[in-house]
Amino acid sequence: MFSISLEGKNAWVTGASQGIGQSCALAFAKAGANVGIGYFRHENEAHVTVTKCQELGVKAHAVCVDVSDPDQCEKAYQNLAQHIGPIDILVNNAGIIKDDLFISSESEDWENLFRVNVYGTLHCTKIVAKDMLLRKSGKIINVSSAAATKGGRGQSIYAATKGAIESLTRSLAVELGRKGIVVNCIAPGVVETQMSKNIIDMAKDEILQRQVIKRFAQPAEIAAWVVMLSSSYADFITGQTFHIDGGLKMP
Repeated sequence: MFSISLEGKNAWVTGASQGIGQSCALAFAKAGANVGIGYFRHENEAHVTVTKCQELGVKAHAVCVDVSDPDQCEKAYQNLAQHIGPIDILVNNAGIIKDDLFISSESEDWENLFRVNVYGTLHCTKIVAKDMLLRKSGKIINVSSAAATKGGRGQSIYAATKGAIESLTRSLAVELGRKGIVVNCIAPGVVETQMSKNIIDMAKDEILQRQVIKRFAQPAEIAAWVVMLSSSYADFITGQTFHIDGGLKMP
């Protein structure tokens, strides 16, 4: 029987107070991993997630961190290392979205999207990778989006940030692979989360028309892929982006 055990492993999921990140945290706990729950705004939800993970018999700890700030990322990592141990698995899930037509978009919004989505991934990865290099092992999973390659109206800047993450994944896999660290990426389509509520409300029929599978993904379906990529079953996979988008097609 196919089963995944991550017992004894320590995972840090950024943006884990709700949505995909929360589902990843719970999936890690079910697989036996200790979990660091990164959050920024949703403190109550983060602590609920901690409690649910602890009820599954693992160590869990929440850290409030603005991933766009490298000093906060460093402090968050040290905090987690004290409470659950050195990080074996990093999931760069924290991200923001702002849909707007390119011509009407503002440079301030561009900067915010890149600071959180791209720089946040860079900051957390650099901090964790230094420790992983010393131990010559580790798994890094970055969260992109179908928007990076499939395109969508009003998503030019968001798509650019996610395209950067996919390029980063490929190059990091080359740099870190010789030291036993594998780096992969997932690119979900539209998932039924609070973050996707606006786009579902505005363009539900249009999106479903573009998909082969005529429904939206559930967060647990994305989390299952994250756990698999964190396991020994994926030791020979690196530098890849996995599209979990229901067969989404270009417009």
